[in-house]
Amino acid sequence: MKTFLRLVGLVRPFFWWMLLAAIAGFAATGSGIGLLMTSAYIIAKAALQPPMSDIQLGMAGVRFFGIARGAFRYAERLISHDATFRILARLRLWFYDALEPLAPARLLAFRSGDLLQRIVDDIQSLENIYARVLAPPVTALLTALLIWFLIGIWSPEAALVTLGFQLAAGFGLPLLAAGLGRGLGGRITELRARQQTETVDFTQGLGELRVYGQLDACLERMKANEAEILRLQKKNAWIESMQESLVGICMNSALIGVLLVLLPSVPSGHLSGITLSVIMLAVMASFESFAPLPAAAGHIEADIHAGKRLFEIIDAKPEVAVPPEPQPFPAHPDIRMRNLTFSYPGSPDKTLDGVTIDIPEGLHVAIVGPSGAGKSTIAALLVRFWNTAPGELVIGGTDIGAFDPEELRRNLSLVSQRTYLFGETIRDNLLLAKPEASDTELAEALESAGIGHFAGRLEDWAGQHGMQISGGERQRIAIARMILQDAPVVILDEATASLDMPTDRAVTKTIDALTAEKTLLTITHRLYSMARFDAIYVLDRGKVVEKGTHSELLQRNGLYKAMWDLQHENAPAL
Repeated sequence: MKTFLRLVGLVRPFFWWMLLAAIAGFAATGSGIGLLMTSAYIIAKAALQPPMSDIQLGMAGVRFFGIARGAFRYAERLISHDATFRILARLRLWFYDALEPLAPARLLAFRSGDLLQRIVDDIQSLENIYARVLAPPVTALLTALLIWFLIGIWSPEAALVTLGFQLAAGFGLPLLAAGLGRGLGGRITELRARQQTETVDFTQGLGELRVYGQLDACLERMKANEAEILRLQKKNAWIESMQESLVGICMNSALIGVLLVLLPSVPSGHLSGITLSVIMLAVMASFESFAPLPAAAGHIEADIHAGKRLFEIIDAKPEVAVPPEPQPFPAHPDIRMRNLTFSYPGSPDKTLDGVTIDIPEGLHVAIVGPSGAGKSTIAALLVRFWNTAPGELVIGGTDIGAFDPEELRRNLSLVSQRTYLFGETIRDNLLLAKPEASDTELAEALESAGIGHFAGRLEDWAGQHGMQISGGERQRIAIARMILQDAPVVILDEATASLDMPTDRAVTKTIDALTAEKTLLTITHRLYSMARFDAIYVLDRGKVVEKGTHSELLQRNGLYKAMWDLQHENAPAL
């Protein structure tokens, strides 16, 4: 119930529009009741061959209610759908605004397919709660009051009988439907989320599945999941069809009950046959507004389950938050780390353990070490993908937590070992770094990154995840973005690891030239041309085990010397 109330609270800005839609729906139903009542009056009265003047009022009523019913129904559909689509648009923006601060730290616990299911289908399913759950009960309540008033004029007993069967259709049947369909909505939502996740994994891992002969097994799992969804949907469809039949039974029972109550009044003259026919058709028409209520009960469970999945992300506390009074990025961005310690959530091991590193402004510093030493974690902490605690991470004398994360990232240009390209053109992917860049600037950046020929392919589609482009070319596009960003601090996290050695050296030479006056932090495991760095820090198991210049480290015969000898034992001195 708490989730349901939270979902209802989200539409508070659209309350009057939703109420107007419900009133328009009531007006359409009321016009339908009026149309049947006046039609019954004309038909029954005409059988007695009265003067034309006696049925003129009824004819006018038929015309009025016939036109009004269509007009009000159109207005109800227009208002309710417009309001619903506005609500859904608002929900998507609301969800994205809550999701964005969670990336990337808090989103690591979710699979991409599951996130896609929540963003698309779970939000889309909330259309039911606003269009099919909230408005219909209001319309049904107003209709019940109208029928009570109309029939009560002639017979309070008949009005009471009608109300009893309306309550059965509007309250009893929804409870029955909710009981029969308990768990169906949530289970279908879970299976669809699994289906979405498996589909994404299947598409992205199709090559690996073929190589290891697991394609058929994966397809069988997906087929089994789809079969279970179809089975539950069939059961849900059976419940919905039963609901329609039961609403019809309630309507017919109400007609029989009202007929039994009113028939004795006809021979006595207290009620004419014409009036009886008018009342009977009014009772029958009133159940139109109660027909959607049992189905609405079925939607509630699925919507609440979808809401819980959304709130699970919404309620997550961001790993990194904007400080109340963010500090401007310093003009002299020297970087200082003191006793920096960090562990990833759920891991008992320390990725960084008391790391102390100094990167003065304008110097080129390298961090090297074996895989798993914690090198990339330092880059992630510098751009505030994660918070730093305990320990100290300061830029320009200001703790990194005092900066607005977005402002910080605009001044730290990170090129990681995994470059993501969006399924857009090459131009669009480059403009992420500098939206106002001209074609000349783009061409110069591409040339500096070693892919100048891409200047003539700016409108080419990069492919999903950039798969239309080779891994090395994707990495060089990332370097071109770094050049376009022109940040005072550049962080290269294995940025050239996927390049061949000649290209690696050419791109590195270009980067060194472009960052001659900037602060450069290079994270790498490939040791060559290391003499160009002002300082080198060697990490092993989260700790700084050595530091110094290239020549100093070679003389110490430590880990750095061992790595250097291993990589250069069959190569000429570099």
